[in-house]
Amino acid sequence: MSARLRPRFWERFPLAGLTRAEWEALCDGCGRCCLHKLEDEETGELFLTNVACRLLDRASCRCTDYRQRKLRVPDCVALRPGEIADLDWLPSTCAYRRLDAGRPLPEWHHLVCGDREAVHRAGASVRGWTVSEEEAGDLEDHIIGIDRG
Repeated sequence: MSARLRPRFWERFPLAGLTRAEWEALCDGCGRCCLHKLEDEETGELFLTNVACRLLDRASCRCTDYRQRKLRVPDCVALRPGEIADLDWLPSTCAYRRLDAGRPLPEWHHLVCGDREAVHRAGASVRGWTVSEEEAGDLEDHIIGIDRG
């Protein structure tokens, strides 16, 4: 990343006070936010699937067209300060969710340990256990659990 990041910014500034580069740097690259979820229309219960957005590179767990993702996938959610608490489908390990709730980043987060592969070694990413939406078929056949927040 070419933009300068303030030292340990995630511990010193609220989410709303971060620069664009700092905000983007918070992403741990787990890819979990890029998995399809299903909601029961009657109960509101959220079901997690192992089906990844077609733009997710399932090996790197990064978006293949991040800048244009909203044009190519209109329902892709762009995270913004002040809206994180409303996105209860974000995983409990998500840096945005953790910081919004006043919790520290996990030890495996690249900003803490300096290693972008640590998220994968910790088993916190979707690497190795997803299918692409282009291959999946019926999402209901890919439910892996219930989101308990």
